[in-house]
Amino acid sequence: MNISKHEQRVLHALAQGGRILYERAPNGRVTEVTCVTRDGLILSNCTLEIFRRLKRKRLVESRMSSPYQISEKGRRSVRSQADNR
Repeated sequence: MNISKHEQRVLHALAQGGRILYERAPNGRVTEVTCVTRDGLILSNCTLEIFRRLKRKRLVESRMSSPYQISEKGRRSVRSQADNR
């Protein structure tokens, strides 16, 4: 599966325990997203466009109106990266 560099960064942050918080419009569509890492930092390159691409590819999912997390398909698709802490 072709996953861009920005999508890989977001998926890697989600795989480490991050979440995507979202705001919905009255019609039910997601209008704003914020990607929060496990440390509580905000990932700036997680835009609404990248979120929609990840959702369309079914790499992220939300269960029972909770924040979006990485799906099982997303875990299999993300490439491993060195965690330089």
